[in-house]
Amino acid sequence: MADLFVHRAPKSLAVIPFYITAAVFFLGCSILLFISSAELTGHHFNPHILAIVHGLVLGWCTMIIFGAVYQLLPVLCENELYSCKLAFLSYLTLLMGSSMLIYCFWRFHIGPLLIIGGSIVVFSALCFLLNICTTIIKATKSSPYQYFIISSAIWLVLTTSAGLLLAINLVYNFIPRDHLDLLKLHAHAGIVGWFLQLICGVGAKLIPMFLLGKAKRTYLLHAALILQNTGLVLFITHAFFKKIDLVAAIYIALIIIGTLLWCWYIWEAVKTRIRKKIDLLMKQAIYSLYIKLLAVIVLGITFISTESKWITLYGTLIFLGWITGIIISKTFKTLPFIIWNNLYRNIHGNANIPLPKNLYSKKLVTYQTFLFITALLLLCLALLVDRKWLLQVATASWIALALLYCYNVGTVVLHQSKLEK
Repeated sequence: MADLFVHRAPKSLAVIPFYITAAVFFLGCSILLFISSAELTGHHFNPHILAIVHGLVLGWCTMIIFGAVYQLLPVLCENELYSCKLAFLSYLTLLMGSSMLIYCFWRFHIGPLLIIGGSIVVFSALCFLLNICTTIIKATKSSPYQYFIISSAIWLVLTTSAGLLLAINLVYNFIPRDHLDLLKLHAHAGIVGWFLQLICGVGAKLIPMFLLGKAKRTYLLHAALILQNTGLVLFITHAFFKKIDLVAAIYIALIIIGTLLWCWYIWEAVKTRIRKKIDLLMKQAIYSLYIKLLAVIVLGITFISTESKWITLYGTLIFLGWITGIIISKTFKTLPFIIWNNLYRNIHGNANIPLPKNLYSKKLVTYQTFLFITALLLLCLALLVDRKWLLQVATASWIALALLYCYNVGTVVLHQSKLEK
């Protein structure tokens, strides 16, 4: 961990609130998922489904990503985060805007409050973009990881802005296009532009670092970034002015090729790793990539099937499978070090102190991984066979997972300094 530049780490207020709040949102969304289990096999444009999706996307995934990026950025740039105050402002506005959107969608209150909530989320995304861009501009050297993060932040602003326009359109209906078609473009701008590129950038740094592997072909990352952005821009442009057809599939192929190049880079790091034994957390993060592959296959099925269950299954694999799988594993690779850094960095080397991995329960992580696999498999099966009782069991499993995750996060956050004698 010597290369983590511990003395350049941002203040706790710029990072830890994101992790705590994200865990609460994860639990809250899991409860809403259980309450709405009977509606999961219906049409995806449903008030309760919209509320849950925005809760997962903004309150769970984006919330914890903000905190992780604020912590990691000094590592990538070798200088301090531009503004911890701006980071905390992005936290407050993301919390406020996400909560308002969830409430409005759940109650289906289409009006000024929905527009205000969307506007606050856009403001939070702008704060995030400004903070990371200024930090990266001040960096002494550039890297492909930085380009991925900047690109993803720009897509976040574009995605949230598009979402705001769609919210306004629900009230005033000023866009001369089918709202559901635009909703698909909004979703994929977020999935590919925000989440995929952010995960590629951060993963390209963290995975080799934790495995002690070397991947020298950085041109693969540059090519991946170009192909992903080119494919996404062409896909959105074509789909907006025409429709999602076989031509659009060509642009999707560019995104897939770009992602495969990134996988090649990661595979090189895995092959050359010094740390031969891969722990459970890293295995879960790596295996989550296979869930993304499965999601792409399901996406292909949505082109030839009009059944809503395939769209719901696709969203489940993306947000509860791929992204959640990475988050709940990476949480215990990053959060313990953050807390450890705050408590022990000034006495490191001067006393016997616990390691970051001693701040959480490995046994609970094992149970957590088992619950994640079980909950995901049960939910996917329940969606395919459309059995209400199985949907209830599956969504109850997600509540159990969220409770376990929250407890383990709380254990890390509430850890008190204990010097070993």
